[in-house]
Amino acid sequence: MTKLPLIHWFDSSTVKHLRFSFSFFLLPVFLFALSQALLVNWFNALAAFVILHFLVFPSSNGYNSFQDRDETSIGGLKHPPKVSKNLFYVTLLFDVVALVLAYLISWLFSFLLLVFIIMSRIYSYRGIRLKKYPVTGFLVVFLFQGGYVFLMTLTAVSDQFLPAFFTLGNVICMVISSLFIGSMYPLTQIYQHEADRKDGVKSLSSLLGYKGTFIFSALLFATASALLFFYLGRRSHYTALFLFVLLIIPVVIFLSKWFGRVRRNSRYADFENTMKANLLSSTSMNLFFLILIINNRLVLF
Repeated sequence: MTKLPLIHWFDSSTVKHLRFSFSFFLLPVFLFALSQALLVNWFNALAAFVILHFLVFPSSNGYNSFQDRDETSIGGLKHPPKVSKNLFYVTLLFDVVALVLAYLISWLFSFLLLVFIIMSRIYSYRGIRLKKYPVTGFLVVFLFQGGYVFLMTLTAVSDQFLPAFFTLGNVICMVISSLFIGSMYPLTQIYQHEADRKDGVKSLSSLLGYKGTFIFSALLFATASALLFFYLGRRSHYTALFLFVLLIIPVVIFLSKWFGRVRRNSRYADFENTMKANLLSSTSMNLFFLILIINNRLVLF
């Protein structure tokens, strides 16, 4: 029996470059939005989760790999295999399927998703390649992987019209989301300075330098945490504040120790430490927002 042509697209290299596991690092924003939604359509929430984390984000990863064709470590892959032409077809397939499924949730979610996909392509496409500009590339990630994903999630899980989402509380949450994403983004570039330079990319991390990258990330992280404290405090969620501090302490300790090592020797600004920092911070944030979701439904505190 002849195999379906689509099956041939999913070769080993293509599947690896989709980097499904990397979606875990982007999950906190989705969970944050879900935890703050007043009304939740749980079927739509599950559908949105699959669309974003198993179709759109992997597609974005794959398209970036297709354009970059990296030979050194990238986020989620220490030894990236050679890119095949199938990768482009799979990213296109994922995007089309995602948009169709999103339309079944709502036309608004599908439209917002289309804008996200276009921006992710402009970010990577060599004809435009916003990622090669340190500030512009940072702002695209800061806005679209942060507050914009928060907004998309709310439109998917709720039945309100778009203007209703721009309350003071939601705007604050969108800013918090962007600040947390922005605080980690330069750290994901810290081991790629040489590879980016050879590829004609001037990353924000290379512009800031090793020390500047940690200071910049710490400032954004501190600002996000302070804003989260303000947001939860004005709702008298003091137990949640304590829980956040408890879960974030390991992250602060790890980043502080890593910063100290990098200051003594830049060789510690490597792939392994970057992935450890990403995994630790994402796990802490995911756990925190999962607990908030459970609390909002069961009123535990």
